[in-house]
Amino acid sequence: MIICLVALVSAGCTTAPKYPFAPAAEPLLEKEYRYEIGPGDSVQIFMWGYEELSGSFPVRPDGMITTYLVEDIPASGMTPTKLARNLEAVYAKYVRSPVVTVIVNGFVGIPSQQIRVIGEATTPLSIPYRKHMTLLDLVIAMGGITDFADGNDTVLARHANNKQKLYRVRLDDLVRDGDISANVNLLPGDILIVPEAWF
Repeated sequence: MIICLVALVSAGCTTAPKYPFAPAAEPLLEKEYRYEIGPGDSVQIFMWGYEELSGSFPVRPDGMITTYLVEDIPASGMTPTKLARNLEAVYAKYVRSPVVTVIVNGFVGIPSQQIRVIGEATTPLSIPYRKHMTLLDLVIAMGGITDFADGNDTVLARHANNKQKLYRVRLDDLVRDGDISANVNLLPGDILIVPEAWF
């Protein structure tokens, strides 16, 4: 899939296929979204009555955390609530009736919930999805598009229902002309491919 996306970036507007425009909203998927902890996140673990076991712990690249009492606890792919319940089960072997709260700091998230931008963005990036995030929010985060971008042939790659769909978005209209009708909702895992214009 990555090879195909890179090909889209380098193809330019002369050979880029014309995909359908991205839909304005998909509210069903918006309601299903729950943030999942990912490698690079930092989690604050608070155990009621056992402050000496509480603290802030990084999620390692392998998706595990190590706390003051237990090593190699899986964290990646879990909601904070799920991780808290798992920690309670682990800590129950060592302390009486543990009650754990998990707070996430420094959000990175799992790859399938990140939004990525490649190609002629001012700052290509990967950022965690936020609920109700739109194309305009993403454009602000990436600092706009370069002078060489073919913004109206930008491709949005979306993975849904075990299928990849490709859509067009109108970045030039949104960024350079201020056409808010070109704004669309984003979903977790979306990839924005901004091609180079051929003059």
